[in-house]
Amino acid sequence: MTDPVAYHRRAGRHVRHVWWPMWRRRALFVVGGLAVGGLAVAMAKMADAAQGLFHGMVTMWPWAPFVLGPGGFALAAWLTSAFFPGAQGSGIPQVIAAHHMQDMQLRSKLVSLRIAGGKIVLLLLGLVCGASAGREGPTVQVGASTMFFFGRLEPHRQPGLLLAGSAAGIAAAFNAPLAGIIFGIEEMSRSFEVRASGLVLGTVIAAGLTSLAVVGDYTYFGSTSASLPIGPQWIAVLVAGVICGLAGGLFSRILIVVATGFVHPAGRWIKTKPILFAALCGLGLALCGLAGAGSIFGTGYEQAQTILRGNATLTPLFGPLKLIATALSSVSGIPGGIFSPSLAVGAGLAQDLAPLLPQVPLSVLAVLCMTAYLTGVVQAPLTSFVIVSEMTENHALVIPIMLASLVAQAASKLVCKEGVYHALSAHFMPIQAPKALETDH
Repeated sequence: MTDPVAYHRRAGRHVRHVWWPMWRRRALFVVGGLAVGGLAVAMAKMADAAQGLFHGMVTMWPWAPFVLGPGGFALAAWLTSAFFPGAQGSGIPQVIAAHHMQDMQLRSKLVSLRIAGGKIVLLLLGLVCGASAGREGPTVQVGASTMFFFGRLEPHRQPGLLLAGSAAGIAAAFNAPLAGIIFGIEEMSRSFEVRASGLVLGTVIAAGLTSLAVVGDYTYFGSTSASLPIGPQWIAVLVAGVICGLAGGLFSRILIVVATGFVHPAGRWIKTKPILFAALCGLGLALCGLAGAGSIFGTGYEQAQTILRGNATLTPLFGPLKLIATALSSVSGIPGGIFSPSLAVGAGLAQDLAPLLPQVPLSVLAVLCMTAYLTGVVQAPLTSFVIVSEMTENHALVIPIMLASLVAQAASKLVCKEGVYHALSAHFMPIQAPKALETDH
């Protein structure tokens, strides 16, 4: 006969050592997801306010970009290098590197509350100065840093914390839960741990619910119902994929070459004079703004939205200038993402290609070019396709934008062998000692 006292003792031990740790870990992901969602919404609101402040200053003083650009970029680059090393750029390469690190101390240099705080402040500083930068990439690093913090409170740390934080950051920033999951699978890890799938999904749901509760049910660029009937108009898929894929690959190539350095006196000068280089990038941004009638500053969200609606009156130079301005903002060393600006560049290129394809509605061409250019930059076709599809709620264009993303990836690889995020992540990895030396210790 079973001893009831022994039975209850075994049951109590099972609860304490199995069930309680398991549910505590799951609660950690949910609470972390809620926190990431709240931070993403707060970053969106603050980013809009920062851009509004910049445009207000430009309205009062039209030549303000020529002061704010060089001065603000130099200040942001100095603050980043002096107090927040690891916070530069979009932050996604840092999270990819941290995801593959085992050493907690090395991870904390790339994902921590200090990095997250600096990232937010310096992103806002860049936007106040007119930087052509997005908030979605920084939200990924902030989300991963938040989950890393919560993970340090849990004795049984989960390997999927950074993955979940990154996915939740994208999901909340774009209000696109599926895009967050696909981003975590394709871009962050290039693989997927089955045992982490439920935890990542729970974190994304928590972050999405937070965004939904605060800002409501919305699509990032609104809904479009345009379609592309099968026929000669499908040439637009090939044209958008090739041209925008090549442009995206060129953009990535520029970022990678500047980041890795190049064998030229200019390359050595950039490494030895980073603050002055940042100031020159800010000056270049101001010149682009002057040539583009002020349209190239900020995330590019409003410009892309007007093109999607088919009633844009932007200069034909908007797309190329936005590409240059985003490249200058990215290589300057200040924190800032490239997701939103990349979508704006794609929309701008669609506006330029529209006269060549008069039978294709501009809204359709914009969706194709946005997907293709983003694919060309990150070389993650699934992520690009799902993000644009969720942001526009256009199910009629699913097959065309799938094809455009595949064509764009092939075109991009002709210019740049690897996507920008994974190429840049290598620079945040610790240098490995040669195996022959490792065996001597």
